[in-house]
Amino acid sequence: MLSRSVLSRALALAAFAALSCSSLASAQAKVLATVNGAAITDKDVAAASRDIGPTLPPQLQGAQRQSYILTYLIDLKLVAQKAAAQKLDQKPAFARQLAYYHDKVLMQDLLADVALKAATKSAVKQAYDAVAKAQKPETQIHARHILVKTEAEAEAARKRIKGGESFSKVAKEVSKDGSGNGGDLGWFTKGQMTPAFSDAAFKLSPGQISQPVKTQFGWHIIQVLGKRAKPFPAFDKVEPQVKQFVEQKAQGVLIAQLRKSAKIQRFDTPPAPPAPPAGAKPSPSAPASPGSAPATPPAQPPGK
Repeated sequence: MLSRSVLSRALALAAFAALSCSSLASAQAKVLATVNGAAITDKDVAAASRDIGPTLPPQLQGAQRQSYILTYLIDLKLVAQKAAAQKLDQKPAFARQLAYYHDKVLMQDLLADVALKAATKSAVKQAYDAVAKAQKPETQIHARHILVKTEAEAEAARKRIKGGESFSKVAKEVSKDGSGNGGDLGWFTKGQMTPAFSDAAFKLSPGQISQPVKTQFGWHIIQVLGKRAKPFPAFDKVEPQVKQFVEQKAQGVLIAQLRKSAKIQRFDTPPAPPAPPAGAKPSPSAPASPGSAPATPPAQPPGK
């Protein structure tokens, strides 16, 4: 049975489809079902797949997925026909919702077209090259650590390593890190770890072992295994993200142009800017506005 939220959307979508799409059905459309004489075609299934597809379980694929969507459309048509029989499509609320979906579909179609034209292979590669060229040099280190509760435990672990025991062996035996990989943290930049940990780690040369280092998580013994300039990811690894960036940028440019050339009047009350924290001093910079970038998130604990 369809849920209340699905029924609500079904009513709007069905009515929209009936009013705006029925006359556009092509001779090539394959009829997959009829509901009281109303046809549901493969093109209807394709349209519904674009709408509800992202909400379906990923394991639902192939013929099962198509069958599920067709069943959804049959239910949608049944409920829409019942709603029309009760003249729900003659209510003002329906007209408003229909107008909303009319504008939304047109917006989606235009923005999709803008994205398709903007995100050519050469444009995406050009955007990637520009970002790669602008990247500031940043150092990464490869390190491992042992995390214990007290300074005495950290000193004891360090003494064992200095005495010839394997760092990995000692880490597996005493570390509270919980990763089970000998305390290996992989490659990271300075800002990815808590300040006390990063300050100590980035002062070490490859092979060196730190004195006990205290952070909010406990006491650490750190060993640096290597240093390098942070590599920029290869194009084939980030191409989808770069493509999305190019698409969104082109869409944003279009919207900005439309806003600039249109006459827009708003009659709502703008939200007040956030109040400054208690005791904060005036800043010479412009005040923050709603939508400003959020503060930098706190650093993750080592080994997490």
